Amino acid sequence: MEKLHLIKLCVGAEKVEDLTDWQRSARAKGPDGLPRHVTRMWPKRADELLDDGSLYWVFKGFVLARQRILRLDPVDRGDGINRCGIVLEPIVHRTETVPKRPFQGWRYLRGSDAPRDLTVGRANEDIPPKLMAALADIGVR
Repeated sequence: MEKLHLIKLCVGAEKVEDLTDWQRSARAKGPDGLPRHVTRMWPKRADELLDDGSLYWVFKGFVLARQRILRLDPVDRGDGINRCGIVLEPIVHRTETVPKRPFQGWRYLRGSDAPRDLTVGRANEDIPPKLMAALADIGVR
């Protein structure tokens, strides 16, 4: 069976470092100290996501990173709305740069459509996303 992932805009962040900085803050962590992203909708395909799925992050129109989904926790903020806490592995993996149009909320992402992780030597490159996407389009990775 093909892997299933989520893809989400990283609102308020321009680069991967903005995400990692935020996730170091107490507000971004659950009671267990792991980073989590709280969303109003609960994934109907939760079992598939928990079978080694990841959350792919979109920054300024480009997929640049992913984090493995560890579990989904119910979140109650006392307002009667049941939310989903997507508990994430603290390690942020940089991915190939792939353009992505804006969308609201999160979407499912098939494993065959997911960008590959960058190799260790390329993970720390500081090349602008538009240039990385152009290079990928012509086959230079």
